[in-house]
Amino acid sequence: MEACIFCSIANKQIPSAIVRESETCLAFLDNSPNAAYHTLIIPKAHYENMIDVPLPVLQDVTEMMHQVCQLYSQKIGIDSFQFFNNAGPHSAQSVLHLHFHVLPRYQGDPIKFSAPRMPDLVKQYPEMLARLRA
Repeated sequence: MEACIFCSIANKQIPSAIVRESETCLAFLDNSPNAAYHTLIIPKAHYENMIDVPLPVLQDVTEMMHQVCQLYSQKIGIDSFQFFNNAGPHSAQSVLHLHFHVLPRYQGDPIKFSAPRMPDLVKQYPEMLARLRA
């Protein structure tokens, strides 16, 4: 495995602005934020993405996401969040270590994350479901 910046952060080899930490996860402020309190949540152990992470670790990560949202809500009154994860080579995953973005949203945000809609795909649902059930 190549050097992983998130592993280095988890191992405290690279300083970060840690928001919350557990035995298995770390929440820290993003070094290239899209908004105030833009936070990354990672498992401390290296897993590349959603495909290879064990369910108990993923549960720890989502619990940490919940704790961070509760903290931000209670301490600073943030009441809106956007969550995202890019998993795999065709998803714009820039760091190959599982991570989730917790992006607080504020009234009047100029930030819009959206993908183009593809309503014609609905016609293909029967075929898609058949492939999954085969």
